[in-house]
Amino acid sequence: MATMNISLPDQMKQWVEEQVATGRYGNSSDYVRDLVRRDQERAEARQKLQDMVDEALASGRVEITRDELLERVMSRARAAVEARKSA
Repeated sequence: MATMNISLPDQMKQWVEEQVATGRYGNSSDYVRDLVRRDQERAEARQKLQDMVDEALASGRVEITRDELLERVMSRARAAVEARKSA
């Protein structure tokens, strides 16, 4: 595993320490790894959402409203994120 040193303002450092103190994280590295993992999941979900929107727009078919399309796409994206969390 690689090592990375980061600098944080005092308020952020205190926040990280408070999160570790809750017992949910073993140390500050665990907390940062969790933040990075969640950020990666959000980026993947955003990209999937964008891909689905692009695909829908490219199809040229308008069988549902924009709101219905967005709800379907968001539902699929949420399901993909949940499936990734379960894996």
